[in-house]
Amino acid sequence: MTRTTRGRRAVLGSAAATAAGLALVVGAAGAGQAAPLTGAAKAAPACGAAARTTAPAGTVRTAATTTEAPAATVAAATGKAADRISYALAAEAPLGLWSSSGVTLRTPVAKGTVRLDVTTRGFDSDSLVIQRYVPTSHRWVDLNTKPSSGNHRDKGVFTFPVTAAASAAHPATVALRVQDLDRPGKLTVAASVADGHGHTYRAPARTAVVDRPTTTVGGWPRGTALVRGGAAKEFSITVRNTTKRAYPGLTAGYFAYGAAGGHALLPKDVVLQEYLPGHGWKRVAMVPDGCDPGMSAALAPVNRGPLAPGATAVYRLRLAIARTAPAADVEAGISVGTSDHSFYFQMLRFPIRTK
Repeated sequence: MTRTTRGRRAVLGSAAATAAGLALVVGAAGAGQAAPLTGAAKAAPACGAAARTTAPAGTVRTAATTTEAPAATVAAATGKAADRISYALAAEAPLGLWSSSGVTLRTPVAKGTVRLDVTTRGFDSDSLVIQRYVPTSHRWVDLNTKPSSGNHRDKGVFTFPVTAAASAAHPATVALRVQDLDRPGKLTVAASVADGHGHTYRAPARTAVVDRPTTTVGGWPRGTALVRGGAAKEFSITVRNTTKRAYPGLTAGYFAYGAAGGHALLPKDVVLQEYLPGHGWKRVAMVPDGCDPGMSAALAPVNRGPLAPGATAVYRLRLAIARTAPAADVEAGISVGTSDHSFYFQMLRFPIRTK
């Protein structure tokens, strides 16, 4: 049995269990660390009991539509001339980014199978996506994977068929790429090939560190409460790229959900503002969710271009509650990521007081 990318698009962790009421507001919360970004432009959600009991989708790119060519360093042969198979993996695999990988064959393979045995530490192996580049179609496609068992969530197996007239003098390399969508940790991959002639050859295992930018929330201590019609609470989100890779298209979102006495918190009740240099404080539109009475907002970008290694981006926000709001306990939070992938998720709960 194999599982495609669609079948493992989101892995629900502890945060998803504690924030089940927000599932349709934020999309998903993978183990309290990675959740899809919120934004004004969202597809119509699937409502009802079935939607609430199914792991939410939307955190993995669709392989069939990705046509970018592999990096030149991936296409180059790796390993020693005596190796029948060798495997290469980038030493760092930042969360939510594709990282280069590759298999090099130096033995003839006829209708064989390459197998990648994966061990993860710190995150679930089902949150890992591995793709190979197909030169004839100029596309990246998902590798077949066996679903992990309940007792071995840190183990995964990825395979793909291969035929190659390879030799020590003329090696054949298959470009691969790897992406983790859950949490930081470590990833170890052991590659092997069954050559179709009754032989299996193995390559030394390779390990990569899965890291992410350091994100902190300032000005929102535990126990923060807001008063209806009262002063706004200012807080900030600071993102420092502590990885060795640039993070393109840095994005951030805010979400909120609350209800009390039969009355739900509405977008008009939440006054969220963002400070934009040269423009001052600007209100950020809260967009209602299509199912639950929740809402979300996409924050304006604070940096131009990719967030380079060592660079910092700071979002300055302030939040006030209108007099029309119910006196509810609000489940709220922020999500930070790149493009359609999130690498940080933080709950910022607060009660609404009448005075």
